[in-house]
Amino acid sequence: MNQKKINRIRRSKRVRLNIREAGKISLVVNKTSQHTYAQIISADGGQVLASASTLQSEVRQGLKHTANIEAAAKVGKIIAEKAKKLGLSGIAFDRSGFRYHG
Repeated sequence: MNQKKINRIRRSKRVRLNIREAGKISLVVNKTSQHTYAQIISADGGQVLASASTLQSEVRQGLKHTANIEAAAKVGKIIAEKAKKLGLSGIAFDRSGFRYHG
């Protein structure tokens, strides 16, 4: 593994440990060159409470492409609606070791 990936994995472990110690529910977002995925994970990290992705037909409707800003916004809107249905208000953003830059 190259040093860049090692650093990202180290940051990821540190962030996830802090979220777990705080006992917060986390939002994990994964993006690939073709799709965007989002999951809300329980405080102990053992259960997925809600998920949304551009693979789902309800998200894909009306989208020209599944890997652009418009698709990511739609995934975010769907996952937020699911979180509201579950009664969740405070969620920690698990950035998976990637640096937050806006």
